[in-house]
Amino acid sequence: MKPVLEIESTLTDRYQTTVPETIRRALSLSKRDKLHYKIMADGSVVLSRAQAMQHEDQALHGFLTLLENNIKHRPDELCPLTAAQRDIARALVGDAAVDLDAPLDPADE
Repeated sequence: MKPVLEIESTLTDRYQTTVPETIRRALSLSKRDKLHYKIMADGSVVLSRAQAMQHEDQALHGFLTLLENNIKHRPDELCPLTAAQRDIARALVGDAAVDLDAPLDPADE
């Protein structure tokens, strides 16, 4: 089977490479996307865009992306959690037992 397109990239001293722009467009890749490599029996490698894991929490992902962007672009606004803030958070939580694996109450969804 003939390839549709052949493109090369170079490995750096740290074994990193830039995904060529043509490949990024063909795979609809954006910054921070994950890549999937499939090594075939003949030694060839199939590169594709990794599918999001089904158990990924999209709301959490969005929040973490927002947090990451704030850290990158506004590092001067970072400040440590104070002891008073920690105490307030503990008071709000109290002695509540939380089972992270328990199903949500339908009223909470």
